[in-house]
Amino acid sequence: MITPADLRTYVINLARRPDRRAWMNHALPRDLPVTFTSDWTGPFDGQNLTMNLLEEGGYKLFPWQIESDNPWWSRPLKYGEVACTLAHLACWRHAAKAGSNTFIVILEDDALLPTTFLEDLLDGLNRLTKHAAFDLLYLGRFPLAAGREPSVMEGFVSPAYSHCTFGYVLSRAAVDVVLATRLESAIVPVDEFLPALYIDHPRPDLRARFPRQLTALAYDPPLVRQRSKGQAGSDTEDSDFVGPVGK
Repeated sequence: MITPADLRTYVINLARRPDRRAWMNHALPRDLPVTFTSDWTGPFDGQNLTMNLLEEGGYKLFPWQIESDNPWWSRPLKYGEVACTLAHLACWRHAAKAGSNTFIVILEDDALLPTTFLEDLLDGLNRLTKHAAFDLLYLGRFPLAAGREPSVMEGFVSPAYSHCTFGYVLSRAAVDVVLATRLESAIVPVDEFLPALYIDHPRPDLRARFPRQLTALAYDPPLVRQRSKGQAGSDTEDSDFVGPVGK
């Protein structure tokens, strides 16, 4: 039986966004201990990030910009995207050192949680651990692939290519897998990194660097949704490009 003691929960939050922290504190269950990344020192804010800071931290960027009809792939990374990936990476590293929890829950601070979040999460995890193995469980996401995704059991599907990381769960074993990829030496947006590990990524260069190695499932319908950018803004998009736009 999975209980709150089996969960280690993190919220991606910036020190300059106490408004979002207050939002999450109000929404989070009182009996679910949570670690906020805003309590850590790290290069997590795209407004303050520079290439010098990345190099000093031993981080390297993946050669992201390519010729493509996809507008996201055909322009440079933004510092906010890089910083967001580093915040997720910091959570995985912290969880690996902490050790014993069965599942790692990651939420971004623009997540919309139902009032029954913990109850529904534990119910889902208990049902899944009896009937379906998984490494990554999307609590919410933005599906990108056309077509119907195969149902695994009631309330869960096997996800195709998806974006958004405002809510997901990793098994403890999966934390070791994602850290073994050495993402810090080839940083890409976490939205692209996670699907690369459970599908054959549509970009051949990402597929080669981060081969498929996890089993993913997703709540369907989503358990967690995302606040609109009109309500919460975007700390990833409201940042500078790492390099010049265009080639």
